[in-house]
Amino acid sequence: MSQIETQSPAIILCTLNAKYIHASLGLRYLMANMARHGSSKLAELTALTEFTLAKPMQNMVHELLSQLGPELPGRPQIIGFGVYIWNVIQTTELVRALKAQRPGVIVVLGGPEVSHETDSQEIVHLSDHVISGWGDVSFPKLCLALLQGPKPLMKIIQGEQPPLSDIELPYREFSDSDLANRVLYVEASRGCPFKCEFCLSSLDKTAWAFDLNPFLQELNILFNRGARNFKFVDRTFNLKIEASAQILQFFLDRLANDAAQGLLVHFEVIPDHLPDRLKELISQFPPRVLQFEVGIQSFNEEVQQRISRRQDNAKTEANLRWLLTESNAHLHTDLIFGLPGETLQSFAEGFDRLLSIGPQEIQLGILKRLRGTPLARHTQAYGMVYDSQPPYVIRENNDIDKESFECFTRLAKYWDLIANSGRFKQTLPLILQAHAPHHSPFWAFMSFADNLWRQTHKTYGLTPEALVDAVFSYLTVSRLLDEFLVYKTLLKDYLASGARGRPLCLAHENLPLGGDSLSAVKQNLRERQDRHADLHE
Repeated sequence: MSQIETQSPAIILCTLNAKYIHASLGLRYLMANMARHGSSKLAELTALTEFTLAKPMQNMVHELLSQLGPELPGRPQIIGFGVYIWNVIQTTELVRALKAQRPGVIVVLGGPEVSHETDSQEIVHLSDHVISGWGDVSFPKLCLALLQGPKPLMKIIQGEQPPLSDIELPYREFSDSDLANRVLYVEASRGCPFKCEFCLSSLDKTAWAFDLNPFLQELNILFNRGARNFKFVDRTFNLKIEASAQILQFFLDRLANDAAQGLLVHFEVIPDHLPDRLKELISQFPPRVLQFEVGIQSFNEEVQQRISRRQDNAKTEANLRWLLTESNAHLHTDLIFGLPGETLQSFAEGFDRLLSIGPQEIQLGILKRLRGTPLARHTQAYGMVYDSQPPYVIRENNDIDKESFECFTRLAKYWDLIANSGRFKQTLPLILQAHAPHHSPFWAFMSFADNLWRQTHKTYGLTPEALVDAVFSYLTVSRLLDEFLVYKTLLKDYLASGARGRPLCLAHENLPLGGDSLSAVKQNLRERQDRHADLHE
């Protein structure tokens, strides 16, 4: 390899992120381990390049090939792609375009989307090698063999899983720009001991923890460099209480420093496992520092058993209520729609139960069949029909028809816009008020979502002003709520949100609040609805 020209990289690590603020942790692990499990020369020959899904395809091709420089005899050129459910379609097209313009470039794939069911994947056929599973050790070894020999014979390579102590931590690969502008993903452990069948972590036998002292030392370096946004990707952060307590204490110690302003730490927690020691530490955090992602998924015990999910619902509810009343943690809770055997009615009951607890966010996810997960065993028995293309969303099953899935998909998007956005805090209770024939908050919001779809025929591109008008129209025209009450409530929410446009229903806000001005607003809204209806007939 000493004869290889080193002015430009021979190896590029690449992935397509959903947004710029996402910085790939996986690529940085590979970068950090090129010297340890390859050679120091290999590390010198390696560069890291990230794109976003929005970047034009030809621009990505040009940038990658320009970085590699011209093809030279005896100088293999390698691009390793991180492939995930959200980027596999675009990455497939990028690999196809690269191979068309430079057939000699060696494409190596890795990541969860190409670690299972590889025979049926077009991107696998287009590539030269695929590393399934862990790549920290296997990718550097493969690159070393491609550059120095002997050349590997296998296309599909099972990734080697070393002891975590053999993996170089990646955090010094984050640039100053990353620290200033992006979410920093970190992990204190890998794997998961639970067997929830919709999750790829169900294939793990257990969870493995990194040595805590070196990990905390790296976090301290990041903090001292200015990092303030830490997102832990551990599937089970509060599994090992001693380690969890030390990590929480680490951040509490930094909060004593004035320089900790803006600190935000995100953990994924097991909802029914919150012993007193963790509660004591959690309760010490001030507002706007801790964010907990809490996977509820379903409160239906039969469904939980069917998908091998262990969850004590009573403890889960008690812990959520404690977090909301005795701590300042922001709770981002998750439900999954479409699990085998879950009916629309039982999901509605679970939603209402979670809503009554009062978390700040409820994320309404729709079931996806991730490649390799045990969920596939339920396909025939429950008539599970999924999209054939990523992200493999369920479209119907024996309990819920296709139309109901489409309605729920719209509902989930509107829930984000209205509830999770925090822009309608005062108005949301009016929307969720039970009313005949909708005797629960879930069905009340479904009624609103159906109405909003009929008004707009949009789930994206709705401005805050358009949403305010649509909510006013629904509550006053369809629900016949008091116009004065709705007007005042929406006005409070709109001003609190910081928006400064002029929704039609608030156009008379400088006039005395009374029946005449409100009647004019309502008449304007009805005229606009009539015009909109004419356009869609």
